[in-house]
Amino acid sequence: MELGSDILDVVIRTSVVYLLIVIGLLLLGKKELSQMSVTDLVFILLISNSVQNAMVGSNSSLAGGLIAALVLFVLNYIFRRLNYKFSFVRKVVEGEPVMLVYKGFVKEGNLKKEQITHEELLAAVREHGVERIEEVSLAMLEIDGNISVLSDGFKHKTIHKRKKHIKGFLR
Repeated sequence: MELGSDILDVVIRTSVVYLLIVIGLLLLGKKELSQMSVTDLVFILLISNSVQNAMVGSNSSLAGGLIAALVLFVLNYIFRRLNYKFSFVRKVVEGEPVMLVYKGFVKEGNLKKEQITHEELLAAVREHGVERIEEVSLAMLEIDGNISVLSDGFKHKTIHKRKKHIKGFLR
C-alpha cells in the first residue's frame, strides 16, 4: 500500500470509530457519563482497546498511531467548535437540563425518561443538605449529569459533583 493511501485509510477508519463511539456515549445518557461505575470504566477501556485495530488497520507503526491520535484531536476540536457555535448541535450532543422536582413535587415522567430512581434522587437531595423532597423548590438534572437543587423558596442553591466510594477508592 502507498504511504498516502495508508494515511488516508487511518484517517477514515479513525473518523468512523470516533463518530461511532460519540454516538454510543450519547445514547448512554447524561446520568451515565457523570456517574460512571467501575463496570462503566472497564467498558470504556475495553471499547478503546477493541477499536484500536479498527482505527489503524494493519498499520501498527508509530506513524500510524500518531496519525490516529492526531485525527482524534482534530475531530474532538471540530466537535467542540460546532458545539460552541451551533445551538442545535449543542442540544443534540449535550441535551438540555431536565426538571426533576418542582415545589416539592417529583416530575415522575422526567425521572422515568432519565432513568433516575427515587433512591438516587433522594440521595442527591440529601447531598445538598435537604432532608425531604417536599423541601425542594427545584431540582434539575443538568447537562453535565449532576443534579442541582434549590431549596428554601428558591433562595438556597447547591450543586455538588457526585462522588462514589468503592472499597476505599474515591471515584
